[in-house]
Amino acid sequence: MLRPMKRWILSLAVACASLSWPAIEPSNRPERLEWFRDQGFGLFIHWSVDSQIGSVISHSMAGASEDYLRRYVSELPKTFNPRKFNPTDWAVLAKLAGIRYVVFTAKHHNGFAMFHTKTTGFGIGATPFQRDVTREILDAFRSQGIAPGLYYSPDDFFWLYQHGKIIDRNRPELAPSSDPDFLKYDQAQVRELLTNYGNIDVIFFDGPPEGLRELAWKLQPDIVVTRGAMETPEQFIPGIPLDGPWEACLTMGTQWQYKPTNEKYKSGGELIELLIETRAKGGNLLLNVGPKPDGELPIEQEERLREIALWMFVNGESIHGVRPWVVTNEGDIWFTKKRGEDTVYAIVKQKKPWKFGEWRDITLASVRTTDKTQVTVLGQNDKVLEYKSDIVPKTAWRQETDRLTIRAMRAQRLYNDHRWPNPVVLKLTNVLVSRAAGK
Repeated sequence: MLRPMKRWILSLAVACASLSWPAIEPSNRPERLEWFRDQGFGLFIHWSVDSQIGSVISHSMAGASEDYLRRYVSELPKTFNPRKFNPTDWAVLAKLAGIRYVVFTAKHHNGFAMFHTKTTGFGIGATPFQRDVTREILDAFRSQGIAPGLYYSPDDFFWLYQHGKIIDRNRPELAPSSDPDFLKYDQAQVRELLTNYGNIDVIFFDGPPEGLRELAWKLQPDIVVTRGAMETPEQFIPGIPLDGPWEACLTMGTQWQYKPTNEKYKSGGELIELLIETRAKGGNLLLNVGPKPDGELPIEQEERLREIALWMFVNGESIHGVRPWVVTNEGDIWFTKKRGEDTVYAIVKQKKPWKFGEWRDITLASVRTTDKTQVTVLGQNDKVLEYKSDIVPKTAWRQETDRLTIRAMRAQRLYNDHRWPNPVVLKLTNVLVSRAAGK
């Protein structure tokens, strides 16, 4: 017979054993989200078999005739042969442009696998090219120090077509989560991608993520799931900062994939300003390119990346490793703050080009200087104005009760015509929040 104390201990043990503790749901690891926010700027690459006809990627299959679908799945793979494909060229240009991670469409909604897979015959292995472009892209970007990432569509129009189902993303009964065989098919592909292609830092699930993001976190616990686990506004930047990490996905023109005609591109300056606004609001920018069917980037997209490259070569520290300041902007002046430091970047957009050798006065209300503050223009040394030895372009500032006035010169020659149309960045170290901030 048990003594009272032993009976009490046994009862307590039984009670504890019967407690039902809530399961910890898998999610993005906090330290990995901080890493993701530090990167700030990613390159989206939309490329698939229908780039040959210059159509919207995948979506022409929805609502298409039987004849169109038959020719799409049987004829397009036979002629996809990107002989000029050189992902190292893409990666080198991306690094120059300050890109820190890449996200490639391993499989878009059409179901065409741009990687070697055992799950389907509708993929790059069935083309004359045959090479595993996903592997080559990831390896090329890794070699440039750019974090590898993948886009994956759970929706699969080829799977629906094969199974005699209507092609439509808006019907819940057609979603992978409604069909165990469909979900197993997707899971097998995600398992291949996250097992056979090395470490993957980022994955973007463009469709129902249930059963896939959990698998991703299981296979690679440090992976960051973007769409499917955070806000990813498409083709716009929110009016106000969003809570937590987020990523804006934008095209240079009007289409994600290559559009050979009837395209209208944003200027390089507009793209730079969209990057600045996104970072000032605490988000990442995932900027898209769409390679041509021969494997080269369209010249218009290369040109814009090179304009961004020049701006980032000078001003990249105001974009990488930063967080929002107490205000996103004061008119045409946008702010970022170096994470963990009292360093603020005032990014001055220009209504007219800031000429080489021109002084300007800039007034800030939200920043207050200290005895240790230094103010400089990123990219220049404040000592030399080329061919003007009698001028010293040193930045000066004056702190008043309700404002800080900075007098700065643009003293670095970036264009031959002496006109630099893109934003100039002021770096302010050891600063405080002004009492006038937000007023």
